[in-house]
Amino acid sequence: MDQLTLLALDTATEYCSVSLLVKGQRFVRSEKVGNGHSQLILPWIDEVLKEAGIALRDVDGILFGAGPGAFTGLRIACGVAQGLAYGADKKLLPVCNLEALAHHAFEKSQRVAVMNDARMGECYAAVYERRPTVSSRSRLPC
Repeated sequence: MDQLTLLALDTATEYCSVSLLVKGQRFVRSEKVGNGHSQLILPWIDEVLKEAGIALRDVDGILFGAGPGAFTGLRIACGVAQGLAYGADKKLLPVCNLEALAHHAFEKSQRVAVMNDARMGECYAAVYERRPTVSSRSRLPC
């Protein structure tokens, strides 16, 4: 079975992240940038594609962090992902940021609580439970 080549973007928090998966190998740019997402996201996408030796046309799909998170950050990732996907005729997949974090913790636990800073003394939170056949969440979808 062929492996998918996927480009993933996230700007929902103070971190800006771009990741490219090609034949099981990851090419990543991620840094705490505050409000500098819009200046870095496109150059980083170009960098990871060049580092992997592929073009956007070689990507099977584009994923983006769909929140919860900062409104402006969410618009940046969504807008860039939609523009690239539309322009290159690629599949587009929004990914819940909290669910993505929980996925990594499932290696250590069957039940995971995930929290992310929402600023102003609040947080985004969700509890996920891994079941043998289905992962379910105890909150509304993103």
